[in-house]
This record gives sequence, C-alpha cells and structure tokens, in this order.
Amino acid sequence: MQTSNKRESFGEIINGSTPVLVDFFAEWCGPCKMMKPVLEELHLRMGDKVRILKIDIDKSPAAANAFQVQSVPTLILFQQGKALWRKSGVVQATQLEKVIEQHITNK
Repeated sequence: MQTSNKRESFGEIINGSTPVLVDFFAEWCGPCKMMKPVLEELHLRMGDKVRILKIDIDKSPAAANAFQVQSVPTLILFQQGKALWRKSGVVQATQLEKVIEQHITNK
C-alpha cells in the first residue's frame, strides 16, 4: 500500500493532508483477521485517496494507549492530526469508503 522508501513516523503520517485510516489490531484477534481482506478491497477502491496503516497493539502499546484503544479491531480515521471518525469491530469496505468520502468532501 505504501511504496515509498522514506520512513515516516506515526505522527508525520497522521498529521498529513491525506486521510489515514488506522487499524489497531492484534494477531490473536479473530475479527481483526477478517479486516485484512476488507482493507485490501478498500485500498483497491480508493487508491491514493487514503492511506491505510495497521498497528499491532501488542507491538505498539503506547500508540494504543494514546488513542484509548480498548478493543480490537478499532479503526480511526485521521486527517491533519485530528481523529475524524472511530469505530470498533468489523466494518465493511463499502461503509469505510462512504465514511472516508464524506470526510474528504467536507474539507
């Protein structure tokens, strides 16, 4: 999904002008595994309109704590450092696309 060789910090990514959908997940979480094909479909539908970032809460507990992630999967849409939308649980690609398009057109 990201092909650039430049390493960006989490803060740099979510503070950018491109919307970023962050998927907080865990390897042991069944519903989280269901999100992988959904996010791949979303990437095919939206291309460069949105960045998709997956964060393993077990490997990055500080990020999960910073955004008060209580359950996984938790999806948060960021743009210019602001959390625009948040939902826990499995969300279908069509619903995610609508949420993202709504926030892109509202800018």
